[in-house]
Amino acid sequence: MIGVVPIFRDEPEIVSLSEGHDLVSFKSTNADLNDFLKNDSLRDQANLISRTYLCLSDGNIIGYFSMVADTIEVQAINEYDSVDGYPYRKYPSIKIARLAVDKEYERNGFGRFSVLAAIGIAMSVSEIIGCRYLTVDSKPESITFYEKLGFGVVEKYRSNDYPKMYLDMHPIFKMMEQSETKDLDR
Repeated sequence: MIGVVPIFRDEPEIVSLSEGHDLVSFKSTNADLNDFLKNDSLRDQANLISRTYLCLSDGNIIGYFSMVADTIEVQAINEYDSVDGYPYRKYPSIKIARLAVDKEYERNGFGRFSVLAAIGIAMSVSEIIGCRYLTVDSKPESITFYEKLGFGVVEKYRSNDYPKMYLDMHPIFKMMEQSETKDLDR
């Protein structure tokens, strides 16, 4: 594309975790996230608890994220993000349950790339079963990171150890529909 500057020299690849991946060398700055990837992710995936995706560059694992089914309380959603006339107490959602970047690759856009990949996966799932929101239980120090990507904090949980945040995917769908319509009109 003309005028578009790539985030990375060589675009990373997102792949689903499998038995063949060597997880030993991955080291983020968070021991719990390292432990999950190395000791629990494959088991949770086999038990249909979560699905883990690896962010690879030149065959190296530079990051990962895991996704699970979730719900979010209707009252937790800001008024402008809510669905008029929705009769239930909770909205269906998809959660980014874990997200980490190898410490050698931090602050190079790979976390952002991983969240954008997770949004893409959530949007694909939403086309199959309908699911409007993407959630994350953020570390307090990561709130600003997620806010820059469009997530809002659920005020009720702001003071929790891991404040719940959400992204309304409906505006993204609308923006994509408008873009597709413009492309068809050309």
